[in-house]
Amino acid sequence: MSNAVIQLGPDRIRALMAHYAGSRIERNAPGVVFAAKSGGVSITAYKSGKVLFQGGGADAEASRWGGNASPSSPKAAAPKGEKLPSGLARMSILGSDETGTGDFFGPVTVAACFVPAEKIALAKELGVKDSKMLTDAHMLKIGPEIKEAFTNSVLVLPNEKYNAVQAKGWSQGKIKALLHNQALKHVLRKMDGLKPDHILIDQFAERGIYYRHIASEPEIIRENVLFSTKAENLHVSVACASILARVAFLEEMDRLSEKAGTRLPKGAGKPVDEAAAKILIKKGDDFLASITKRHFANTKKAAMLAAKRSGRS
Repeated sequence: MSNAVIQLGPDRIRALMAHYAGSRIERNAPGVVFAAKSGGVSITAYKSGKVLFQGGGADAEASRWGGNASPSSPKAAAPKGEKLPSGLARMSILGSDETGTGDFFGPVTVAACFVPAEKIALAKELGVKDSKMLTDAHMLKIGPEIKEAFTNSVLVLPNEKYNAVQAKGWSQGKIKALLHNQALKHVLRKMDGLKPDHILIDQFAERGIYYRHIASEPEIIRENVLFSTKAENLHVSVACASILARVAFLEEMDRLSEKAGTRLPKGAGKPVDEAAAKILIKKGDDFLASITKRHFANTKKAAMLAAKRSGRS
């Protein structure tokens, strides 16, 4: 099991707790103020400000929060990826990011957004920053302003389609790569010949793996493409894309909650298992599959909970 430890300030700790609220778990241990499990990674925050990430992908999850890494996890503090050009933050960049991959309920959403150099100040005036530092309510507020101000594309992969391609053997990496490539194509077409200085993808796979995932696509975006973790901190275009992807996810979660007749929790923790079990009992397995990522362990956990409750009734 891989581990990563980072040091965060009070504001970042609160943001982290809000982000993983739907995946919260109970952990009664000295100094622990918050614990969650999301996408196979356990997250434990302590009174000291240290946050421990455990599990496969712990380094990647920790790196998305930044902070100061402890000596035992030196890679968690800095972005990982290829060497980036100097002055990147001041350039005209087309950025892309995704969300929803660690949530049992709801879709995977990917967004791409172009922020030209002369509009970087505008993005900051709108309050654009790393989405993990913003509340969902604030992102829902500024999302329409970002859409109006910048050329963008937002893609939503419904659960039915996600489950269908996943059953064919597609990994989340392949799914995300295809969606990123498609979103970038859409924005470039809307730009009508105008070229960004660079394209910056919030890295979820090494360059070679990313391009292997999309090798069969008829049109592949390759020119001036850069990959880096924590890319939302490197250029506001990725921060804009992150917010747009999150807003699309939240809006779809609202729609699915109305469809389910109950508020769907985010993440993949115990509250998710409880909600899924109730939906399974009330609406059946086919309905539950239509609003969830079927291959998650939550499916079996919900079935077990539902069976226990049905046995008691």
